[in-house]
Amino acid sequence: MLFVIVRLPWDGDLGMHAATVQRLRHRLLDPGNPLVDANTPSPYYSPWTVFLGVVARLTGLSVWVVLRIGALIGLALLVTGLWRYVRTLSDRRLAPPLAFLCVVFLWGTKVFNWSGFLGLNSLALTVAYPSVFALGLAFHFWALLTRGLKGEPAGWAVFLGLGALWAVILLSHQFTGVVATLGALATVVGARAGGRALPRLGAGMLLGVVLLAVWPYYNFFALFRVGGLEAIHRSLYQHLFVRFCLVLVGVAALVVRVRRDRRDPLALFLLLGVVVFAVGALSGHYSWGRVLPAVLIPAQIAAAVEVAGAARGALRNAAAGVLAPALAVGAWTQAQTVGYVVGRGALPGAVAAKYRVPWSGYHWITPWVRYGDVVMAKTYPARQIPAYGAYTVAPGYPDFFLPDDGRREAAVETYFGAGASRSARLRMLRSYGVRWVVQRPSDGGLPPGDRVLRRVAVGARGDVLYEVVR
Repeated sequence: MLFVIVRLPWDGDLGMHAATVQRLRHRLLDPGNPLVDANTPSPYYSPWTVFLGVVARLTGLSVWVVLRIGALIGLALLVTGLWRYVRTLSDRRLAPPLAFLCVVFLWGTKVFNWSGFLGLNSLALTVAYPSVFALGLAFHFWALLTRGLKGEPAGWAVFLGLGALWAVILLSHQFTGVVATLGALATVVGARAGGRALPRLGAGMLLGVVLLAVWPYYNFFALFRVGGLEAIHRSLYQHLFVRFCLVLVGVAALVVRVRRDRRDPLALFLLLGVVVFAVGALSGHYSWGRVLPAVLIPAQIAAAVEVAGAARGALRNAAAGVLAPALAVGAWTQAQTVGYVVGRGALPGAVAAKYRVPWSGYHWITPWVRYGDVVMAKTYPARQIPAYGAYTVAPGYPDFFLPDDGRREAAVETYFGAGASRSARLRMLRSYGVRWVVQRPSDGGLPPGDRVLRRVAVGARGDVLYEVVR
């Protein structure tokens, strides 16, 4: 993973997070929309990205160096947090390192990549995302909460600190915040928290809610009214067996734990996750599928803890005999992750066939396109161009805080649409102050010979950068 951070493969939402840090380094207190030239709030302005923006502003380092620093911090939090949490569940020395293997390899026979999911391949692509930082904090949060509830409850300051930590997780990555909340609820129920702990838990929760309410960069509670996420997340309910079948080893371990303690926190954690996931399927709220880590993580950790804690002899050999092949299958399934370090050419044929080449980026436009320039581009380049400081006409990702999102999408469709007139296309360029156009010959738009366009550069994928001549 350290070598992956050096290479920092680009895929998915990395451009969004880079653009967010770009805006914060230029205008820390009022950054505006990260993708388009509009003064709107954004849920991407979290405590974590604000911290990275401050680092970029104070050091003068490039956004890509700052993202690598953030990835190192997030990975360190994840490693130390998982270690500390597992130590609250088992005192066996083997448990924490075995938990690492289970969390990254005990998945399925088909690679699944999504932020907030800790399979090795997914982690390699998202290590610089806020979700990794939030998950690392979540493990520390559960460990601190478990220790705070053992025996005599910890002091008021500890629970107030936990409330603040809970708020930071929710603000930094809302889906991971839900997972962290379910894990905390399972911990409290499993610990059989007494009367002295409950007022302190309530005070911590109240402080967390206050911090959520006063966060200045966006209205956290407005996210509950956001819709339109269901189509994107429908795939979370598909191909479940091939994606997660190896986790059944952990489910079997949880059955053993429940037979010992009906309030086992890992079992309760998984149960809460299953309930929310199932309700999402039944109600059509497919975005609730992002709670899946609340199902996977407790099962993965349970597998490690039970094998590490099994008595020596036949019982441990049997447990290891089940877990070891499952880990081997999981490792083979995700072997292509090595390609993000060595490149496809160094991979054996069978592994190279599974490897997906990362995005190449649009750094080639930076000698001409300046910070704050507006670029007309389709969705794929629009997900990358703002990472270099420019704006696009329409955001490459859904933006529910942008009131004219639909109008901007229509403007892009008009410009590139096959039936649009030249005057309509020119009107779209002028309406949004477009200075540059990025398009392929097959994209449509104004023809290359139009007097309004001046060809400037060509990218490796065949994209052409045109300057809009005033």
